[in-house]
Amino acid sequence: MANKIQIGICGYGNLGKGVESEIAKHSDMELVAVFTRRKPVSSVKIKVDVPIVHIDDVMDWKEKIDVMILCGGSANDLPVQGPVFAKIFNTVDSFDTHAKVMDYLKTMDKSAKSSGNVSLISIGWDPGMFSLMRLYMSAILTNGNTHTFWGKGISQGHSDAIRGIVGVQKAIQYTIPVESAMQRIRNGENPALTTREKHTRLCYVVAEDSDKNRIEREIKEMPDYFSDYDTTVNFISHDEFMAEHTKMPHGGNVIHMGQTGFENNQSMEFVLKLDSNPEFTASVLLIYAKAAYRLSKMGESGAKTIFDVPPILLSENDRDEAIKSLL
Repeated sequence: MANKIQIGICGYGNLGKGVESEIAKHSDMELVAVFTRRKPVSSVKIKVDVPIVHIDDVMDWKEKIDVMILCGGSANDLPVQGPVFAKIFNTVDSFDTHAKVMDYLKTMDKSAKSSGNVSLISIGWDPGMFSLMRLYMSAILTNGNTHTFWGKGISQGHSDAIRGIVGVQKAIQYTIPVESAMQRIRNGENPALTTREKHTRLCYVVAEDSDKNRIEREIKEMPDYFSDYDTTVNFISHDEFMAEHTKMPHGGNVIHMGQTGFENNQSMEFVLKLDSNPEFTASVLLIYAKAAYRLSKMGESGAKTIFDVPPILLSENDRDEAIKSLL
C-alpha cells in the first residue's frame, strides 16, 4: 500500500514491544524506527528490521515520522517526554495517572499547538476504552451509577512505578477486584464503596536485601498508586519472579446500574479479559495513531482525549464500507 502511515516507537519496554508485535496487522501502517535512551543503542534487540535510534537524535527524524507512539511510563517518562515530542511529531500515549490527566492534557495541548501537531493522550483501555464505556453508560442511563473494577491482572503503570524505587531490581503488581463488592452491585444495590473496598493490590518485588523495609514503606505510601489501597508486598527471588511472574494478563469490568421509566431496573456491563495487557494496549494505541494522523491531515492540532475522536477515524474502511458492514 502506498503512502503508509510512518510510525515511530519511543521506549522499548513491554508496551513498545507490544506495538512492534501488533503493527504488522495494520496494512496502512509501517514501523520506521525505534527510539531508546539506552547506550549503546546496539544493546536494544528488536525483532523487525528498522533502525534503533538514540533519543538524543530524534530531531533527525522530524520529517520521516507521521506519528510517534510514546511507550514510556506515566510516573516519570511521559510528563517529561510527552511535551518535548509533541512539539516535533503527532503523538499518541497511554498516560494513566487518572488524577493528573487534566494537568497533563493542558501541558500537552500547549506543546502540540505550538507546532501544529496532534497529540492523543491517555489512550488505552483504562483510561481509554473503559472511559468511553463510562461516558456512554452514564449518558444512556442518567438515573444510575457506574462502577469500574480492574483485574485480576498486572498494571503496567503501577509496576513501572514500583520499578522506579531505588533498590528495586524487578517488580510486578496485580490489581485484585473485591468479588463481594462486584456482586453487591450486580444484585442491584448501590453501595457507596471506597477505593479500598473495591480493590486490593498485590506486589511481587525482587530487591536488594538491605532495602526491603524502606521499599515496602515507599510502595505502600505512594500517592495516586498505592496509598488508598490495602497493599501486600511480597519479596521473592529472581528465579521465582522469572518462573511465575513474567506474563502480562489483565482485564476488568465497567458496570452501570440505572432505572428507566418509574420502576424498571436496567444494567449495562462491559468486560475485558486480556492474556496480554501490553499487546491489547498497543492495539488501541495503533488505531488511535491512525486517527491522530487523519486529524492532522484535516488541519486539527492540540491535545485530545479518546472522547474527542470520531469512531470512523479508527477504521481501515471508509465511511460507506463501515456503515454497510458494521452498522
